[in-house]
Amino acid sequence: KVLDASTLSFGTRVRWFAICFVAGIVCSILGTALLWLPKGIKLFAVFYTLGNIAALASTCFLMGPLKQLKAMFEPKRLIATVVMLLFLVLTLCAVFWWNKKGLAMLFCILQFLAMTWYSLSYIPFAR
Repeated sequence: KVLDASTLSFGTRVRWFAICFVAGIVCSILGTALLWLPKGIKLFAVFYTLGNIAALASTCFLMGPLKQLKAMFEPKRLIATVVMLLFLVLTLCAVFWWNKKGLAMLFCILQFLAMTWYSLSYIPFAR
């Protein structure tokens, strides 16, 4: 029952959605601001990726985690989901394991595009 959104009141679900979504925006903005520091690319990649994960997690409060996962992996948005998750991981790999700043920046841009594509997959006829 813990993984079901119906155990929380509607007001609580909306409140936590807003908190996670705003936290995601703040992380992304903070990451962008930190980009200009020495070695800021690592901070940027981490905060930008955390921001996207927080924004993605925010919808779990509206739908519930299991329903969210089922929706993410429906055939109509499977490719968008996989591409989005792939670029989240590749961004962090580029900055921490491969130590390639340019590649990390490219993956952040592709991460943004993938998140946009994924988000549009929830709007009928927007894909």
